[in-house]
Amino acid sequence: MAGPPKPIGNILAELLARRGYARVQSAGLSSEAWRSAVGEQIAALSRPGQVRRGTLEVSVTSSTLVQELGFQKQQLLKRLQELLPDEKIRDLRFRVGPID
Repeated sequence: MAGPPKPIGNILAELLARRGYARVQSAGLSSEAWRSAVGEQIAALSRPGQVRRGTLEVSVTSSTLVQELGFQKQQLLKRLQELLPDEKIRDLRFRVGPID
C-alpha cells in the first residue's frame, strides 16, 4: 500500500519542484531585483538568468557592457544580495548573448 494520503499542498509543492516551476518564479524575482540594482537603461540591455552554484548568469547585448558591468560587479553583487537574500548570490557572470 502507498500509506496515508498526503495533503494536496505537499503534492503540489513536490510537483512544482520536480518540473522546475519554482525556478521560473525565482527568475522573475531576479529580473525585478536586477532592474532595481542596475537601473532602467542597463536593464533594457541585459537579462538575468539562473543562479547556479551561487553565481547569477547575466546576458548582455555587447562586450562593452560586459566590461562596464565588470567594473561595477562588487556594488551590483552587494545590492542583489540585499534584494535577494534567499538566492545566496555570491558571484555574477556576464556574457554576450540574446536578451529576449
